[in-house]
Amino acid sequence: MERRTIGAAALEVGAIGLGCMPMHWAYTGSQQRGDRSLRAVHAALDAGTSLLDTADMYGPFTNELLLGRVVGKRRADVFVSTKCGLLVGDQHIVANGRPSYVRRACDASLRRLQTDVIDLYQLHRADPEIPVEETWGAMAELVSAGKVRALGLCAVGARASRRRSGAHLHDATIRQLERIQQVFPVSTVEAELSVWSPEALERLLPWCEARGIGFLAAMPLGNGFLTGTLTPGQGFEPDDLRARHPRFTAEIMASNQPLVVGLRRIAERYGATPAQVALAWVLTRGRHVVPLPGTKREEWAVENARAADLELTARDLAEIASLPPVRESWDY
Repeated sequence: MERRTIGAAALEVGAIGLGCMPMHWAYTGSQQRGDRSLRAVHAALDAGTSLLDTADMYGPFTNELLLGRVVGKRRADVFVSTKCGLLVGDQHIVANGRPSYVRRACDASLRRLQTDVIDLYQLHRADPEIPVEETWGAMAELVSAGKVRALGLCAVGARASRRRSGAHLHDATIRQLERIQQVFPVSTVEAELSVWSPEALERLLPWCEARGIGFLAAMPLGNGFLTGTLTPGQGFEPDDLRARHPRFTAEIMASNQPLVVGLRRIAERYGATPAQVALAWVLTRGRHVVPLPGTKREEWAVENARAADLELTARDLAEIASLPPVRESWDY
């Protein structure tokens, strides 16, 4: 697989990473089985993927424990990215950016991941009660201590209503980045980017590129919608985030099918899948961009990794650009 060098710390990773959240968090709990997820991780690594993206809250803790079983045996193959800053309780999630917590969280993640250094440590969310500079400063101390190689900011939760006149989705994130950049270099930013969520292209992605900051594209397959494997009205289990996601009502899924049809039409020209075309599109957004498709299945981990071999033409990109924009629930 093609390698990409991202961030101030010159991090080298495979062009396509593996998002590990679905293995233990937010998606169809009845299908979350450790043995299958373990095979998916090994298959991704065998296919050239190196960046494994996790967080201590996934489970919580169980995903780091599972990845530790891989890292302990294949450390040279793995680029470990994990996150801190969110605590999971009974029916609630709260941010914790206290420096003392950050230090404890890092030590705990190191133990679970069975490694002596975390390649990329991300702040999952900023704590509104703690100046973000204090949290970032504590994370920088971890780099000085040799426990962490580089720092990143996760901005996946930054989505704001498009209905707010004059509001730009990532303005608050950029202001936050400008503050912490004064404390210690930001190596990566993780935020949503896909054919159906291209908002980062407007401001956040150019901001990162201009500063040599890597961009980790979260949800590059649109929470599974862009794979073409979901049927409008199929329903989701209660613990699946898509059961409450406004884009996954039967009506909205049906109205957005032309997007999948367009991706499938391009895929057929290459003997590929809609998911591979969607990932290849993300890869064309810049050499500093690494998509993080999430899966817990071996076959999809391999399929996603092979998208790195698909080179879209100018015609393909123009065809994707001409597809109907995503319809939201408030468009009706």
